[in-house]
Amino acid sequence: MNKTSFSGAMLLAGVLIAGSATVSFAGSQDYEFQPVSADVKQGQGSLVSVRLIDKRTGKPVPDAVIFTTRMDMAPEGMEMMTTPVEAASSTEPGVYAFKTDFAMAGNWRFKLAAKVQGEPDTVQGELVLKAVP
Repeated sequence: MNKTSFSGAMLLAGVLIAGSATVSFAGSQDYEFQPVSADVKQGQGSLVSVRLIDKRTGKPVPDAVIFTTRMDMAPEGMEMMTTPVEAASSTEPGVYAFKTDFAMAGNWRFKLAAKVQGEPDTVQGELVLKAVP
């Protein structure tokens, strides 16, 4: 191999290596939970809907498995005040619905954790919702 051929081969190898370094993979930070509405009705059986978004595309993420939920009044300084959350049905892809009982009006923190298909890490999020009479 002459010097010119060797230099060309090295340049090509460098381009291939540099090109492969720019390949990116999704990470849990590429997803975000968003409230469908930040204001929810105070009382029993209130419906809360959240959307899981792929931040890279702006599109909703369907078929995630939400396995952890917690609703508390941490934004009001009452983190120990919690209320149960149960999954409800949703017909819109990428929107996940839940039923809960908001005993008090005010700001509630909703913590969620989910597994997204093909994503090795857990996607976590926190939303602040306002329960209004």
